[in-house]
Amino acid sequence: MEVYQPRAVSNLGVWHIGDIRLKVYGIAADGQELTDGIVRKAQGFARRELPVLMAAVGEDDGLGFVIIHPGDLGVSVLLHWWIQGSVLCQHIERTLWGAETPMDTATRPVIACVWELGLIDAEQRIWRDTMMVPQPDADAYLNAHASMTEV
Repeated sequence: MEVYQPRAVSNLGVWHIGDIRLKVYGIAADGQELTDGIVRKAQGFARRELPVLMAAVGEDDGLGFVIIHPGDLGVSVLLHWWIQGSVLCQHIERTLWGAETPMDTATRPVIACVWELGLIDAEQRIWRDTMMVPQPDADAYLNAHASMTEV
């Protein structure tokens, strides 16, 4: 059984992919680093996958968030976007350290680890407070970030 140790959280700004706007967070396991190369690869994944997925699902708000997590076993990139005003969608790429290709998420239906779940929880609270109100405010959503420095 793994012993829980808090992990540092970083705010990496907002990515614009066409009309899609995404808040970006980083989490790093002890001894791991969130490098520019990891961030660039994550952004390439988001640019390649997200517009197609969002178009297929439809009913999106053009808003979401990304978690980039160099963990103990590899790098996870979690793309999240909101649809129908209150539903969170997710698409993950997880690549083990040293592997050439990502893991098959169809046969390994992971949602998130405990560290990522902390950020997902914070984001759903921000969504409720900024978008599920009488006057939804996308800019307020994008400007409100999880206030945690570690999860």
